[in-house]
Amino acid sequence: MLSLFTGSDKKIRERHEELKKGARLKNAKELFFSGKFPVVTTPGLEGRKIRRVLGLVSGRGFDSECAFYGLTASALDIGADAIIGYQENVAFHPDGSRYFSCYGTAVILEKLPAAKTEAKPQTVKSFMH
Repeated sequence: MLSLFTGSDKKIRERHEELKKGARLKNAKELFFSGKFPVVTTPGLEGRKIRRVLGLVSGRGFDSECAFYGLTASALDIGADAIIGYQENVAFHPDGSRYFSCYGTAVILEKLPAAKTEAKPQTVKSFMH
C-alpha cells in the first residue's frame, strides 16, 4: 500500500539532521575560538604531552569554514582534545568554484597538573581585652 505521508517523514528527518549538523559546527567553532580546542600545524603542543593518538580526521567542502569546523567537530565526536599536524588544500575548478580539504591528527592530551595554591597562615585574633 502506498502512503501519501512518506515524503513528509523524510523531510522532517533531513531537517533534524541539518539542525544537528549546524549545532555541531557551532559548538566546534565556539570551542576553537575560546582556546579550549587547539588546532596546530606542529607535531605537538608546547608544554603538553600527548596521551593518546586517535587518528586522522578530515573536513571537506565548498566553504573553508565548513571544512575547518567539520574537521574540528569530527575530532570532538571521537573525544579529542586537540588536532596536531593540521594541513589544508584548495582545489580550483575551471568553473571558478573552490573545494577545500583539511586534515590533521586528533589527539588526547595529558591533563594539566592542578594548580597548587599556597596556603596562607591563619592569624588568630583575640577578642579578649
